[in-house]
Amino acid sequence: MDFSFDERPSDSPLVERVWRTQSERDSSFVSRATIQWELVFWRYHGSTHVTMRGPETYASLAESASGTEFFGITFKLGTFMPHLPISQLVNTAIELPEASCRAFWLHNAAWELPTFENADTFVNRLVRAELLVHDPLVASVLDERPPDLSIRAIQYRFLRATGLTRNVVYQIERANHAEALLKQGMLIADVIDEAGYSDQPHLTRALKRWVGQTPAQVARRTRPR
Repeated sequence: MDFSFDERPSDSPLVERVWRTQSERDSSFVSRATIQWELVFWRYHGSTHVTMRGPETYASLAESASGTEFFGITFKLGTFMPHLPISQLVNTAIELPEASCRAFWLHNAAWELPTFENADTFVNRLVRAELLVHDPLVASVLDERPPDLSIRAIQYRFLRATGLTRNVVYQIERANHAEALLKQGMLIADVIDEAGYSDQPHLTRALKRWVGQTPAQVARRTRPR
């Protein structure tokens, strides 16, 4: 993949990270499954586009044109826009309409394009306008400390805030953990036990679906040449 990412943490408790990169040449790459959604601002041939990219429940092949500049805000799990259900973003992306060369339309209002440097200010404005909220129930469920609500109510709020079920989030996080262990040099047999897979075919199916590579491919790419 012909990208070199520049990332930074955010001052906002609703943001996982702020990132930017540029495509050096026409290329294709594996877009892996992810439990988070993000706002992506990309510039190509002098025109800026704004895209809301939702969570992805499988790895897929994506393409990028040479010279495209990207800047993104990745939101923490449980952060969502009440006027736009995240379920509508799962495995897809929505391009927001342009308001001017320096602004875009969001929920019937024109918003000035943010930058990598002032993304936190932009997010804080969204919060003050009540266009961005966070449901703490998600973290409680992930920490196995669910609130005193019915199972149905918990499932509803979790799905509303993430667009995903708790099981899908767990499966993607487990695959990411297994990949990280392989990159650290752990043997495939040991990864199976450590990450809780039943056998190698189980691990292989999971990594192919969520990460887009087999365990052998991950291990091979990690070994020094």
